[in-house]
Amino acid sequence: MSEIAWRILLFGACFGVLALLEAWRPRRHRRQTRAIRWRINAGLLLVDVAAQRLTLGAAAYLMAMHAESQGWGLLRLLEWPPGIAAVAGFVLLDLAIYFQHVLFHAVPLLWRIHRVHHTDLDLDLSSGFRFHPFEILLSLLYKVALVAALGVAPWTVLLFEATLSGAALFSHANLRLGRRLDRWLRLLLVTPDMHRVHHSVVPAETDSNFGFFLSIWDRLFGTYRDQPEAGHEHMVIGLSDYQAPEKLGLNGLLGLPFSATDGRRGRRR
Repeated sequence: MSEIAWRILLFGACFGVLALLEAWRPRRHRRQTRAIRWRINAGLLLVDVAAQRLTLGAAAYLMAMHAESQGWGLLRLLEWPPGIAAVAGFVLLDLAIYFQHVLFHAVPLLWRIHRVHHTDLDLDLSSGFRFHPFEILLSLLYKVALVAALGVAPWTVLLFEATLSGAALFSHANLRLGRRLDRWLRLLLVTPDMHRVHHSVVPAETDSNFGFFLSIWDRLFGTYRDQPEAGHEHMVIGLSDYQAPEKLGLNGLLGLPFSATDGRRGRRR
């Protein structure tokens, strides 16, 4: 089975399971109907997939294969045992994605692109693929450079990409885990409650909890926030300047990077 087929299969399985869990144990009441939001978010996903297929495609995996054949990368220079090198490569990629996320919030030009993701007025698993195609392509270029520099093995890249896709769905899910389970899981992993804080309309909360899969980076670098000030049921999701649903259609989101409005009213500069 090809790399693309594996990713589609795993993505579909994760989506189906999480959709059932969301229906069974929702965390919050919705502001918009699922049909409206899912149609918009699925539209972005299709544009993103088309952009990848027409440009870089499976570039990270192909770069991993090329780097392996050429002996490139830090991990190969260290000559660690394969298992240790695989774990190190996975963890380093996750750390790099954390820093990428921080940069997308800190650099104004990158924030213009990334804020498309933050304009969702509700949060559920479909938010996990609500990204502007510019962000998808920039992220892919970033990962290609990382894979070449680190020398991550091809199968580790496949595992990381699959984990990243599944974690994006899980961390955005409108899912009530229970306080005890959430507390234990977030010692290592990013849970839905932890990541929901990041989607708060409050700027200080928006600029926290940047992790995608491992939660340790936010704790280590001082960006961890335990709970939203207003509580999960009453917090406002989104950006203060983008709360009108009629302005958040597919065409509006694709054009959003060209708007000068920051969206995070009251954010410290």
